[in-house]
Amino acid sequence: MTTSSLAARSTAAVWHPCTPMKRHEATPPLAIDRASGPWLYDTEGRRYLDGISSWWVNLFGHGHPHIRAALNDQLERLDHIMLAGCTHAPVVELSERLAALTGLGHASYASDGASATEIALKMSAHYWRNRGQPGKHRFVGLAGGYHGETVGALSVTDVEIFRNAYAPLTRLSATVPSPDARQALPGETAADVALRAAAGLEAWLQQHHAETAALVVEPLIQCAAGMVMYDAAYLRQARLLCDRYQVHLVVDEIATGFGRTGSLFAHQQAGITPDFVCLSKGLTGGTMALSAVLTTDAVYAAFYGTDAARAFLHSHSYTGNPLACRAALATLELFEQLDTLQANQQLAQRISAALAPLNAHPRLRHARQLGMVWAWDVDTALPDFAQRYHTAALRHGLLLRPIGRTLYCMPPYVLDDEAVAHLGRAALAALEDCLLQEQELPAQEASA
Repeated sequence: MTTSSLAARSTAAVWHPCTPMKRHEATPPLAIDRASGPWLYDTEGRRYLDGISSWWVNLFGHGHPHIRAALNDQLERLDHIMLAGCTHAPVVELSERLAALTGLGHASYASDGASATEIALKMSAHYWRNRGQPGKHRFVGLAGGYHGETVGALSVTDVEIFRNAYAPLTRLSATVPSPDARQALPGETAADVALRAAAGLEAWLQQHHAETAALVVEPLIQCAAGMVMYDAAYLRQARLLCDRYQVHLVVDEIATGFGRTGSLFAHQQAGITPDFVCLSKGLTGGTMALSAVLTTDAVYAAFYGTDAARAFLHSHSYTGNPLACRAALATLELFEQLDTLQANQQLAQRISAALAPLNAHPRLRHARQLGMVWAWDVDTALPDFAQRYHTAALRHGLLLRPIGRTLYCMPPYVLDDEAVAHLGRAALAALEDCLLQEQELPAQEASA
């Protein structure tokens, strides 16, 4: 089947996410046939480097033999069983492993990141009700925060396009200043910005802590806001303030977890323990849909008993699916076998060297990097830069999808020297292509 025929069938039958579908009349969706390691292959055999890990989920390359073998073995044993009143070895072992890694326990499972956010929000508010404080049922998050697109998750999401579209359906949470390091005033450090933002959080909690169940944050990187990076000092202050005002601290590690920021979990760089941690994306190495929420013994104890109204009421049919849990266990095994965190330090240096021309480019600002994430803000008049860059990158054999005017890459952890060089060359070439297009724009369109 050709790329064009599959793409045409897709636009006729599939509603693609986060995309104005009319765009596909001019730019058909990329029809992928197979993948191996960091490379994607379309139905005509052309290959593309997966520069964003297939939306930040793929860690060890596509089709990794260790994960594939674990899935095949599990499929021979048990494909699925409901978790209500039943259990199985993969979910028990995964829960034990995650508890050991996070210092939290009693894992609750869902299928995706937004669902994990839902669990954390509901569990926090229900905890306070069980403790006799039903008035603590509101939430606060960072300006620019993103925590998913279900109705509950949207209530703590502050990305304008999502927040505005469905605002009538949500109880929109309050927001406090982001510790975005780019906001540094002359003479300020990233830590200074973080402390200034924390002061804003403190002022808000002083007034509203009695009605606030939890603060929800993406630790160190606010990804959907444009890869906003900030200093760990903010997380340390947030932990202190949440303790002082009796508010839960929820860290959304859905995108930042599993090595993306250089540590296994981003919040560990602040030396703190949250009340809730939400995990997904890289949890299964990019192979199966799975998310998890872990919390403290104190939260778990507030639900313990025989009264159904006191129990935590959240589930779905595939909660704790054995195949997904087995894929997650295999992914965690790879971290140990490959000494991934240490290996990524060396890989990040090689990638940074390949991306150095972007850092020096006169049309790129605020070059930033943390762990295995790189980002730049693009000075461009193109009103549709993200779409144009995505299309240009595909012509150069690279899958990148900018966020607005923020160019970023978040590749898998398995790039060899050829792939690293290709990433650097293609990312720069796609940018130059877009800048040439900018010169050809009519004046009125460029100023839009």
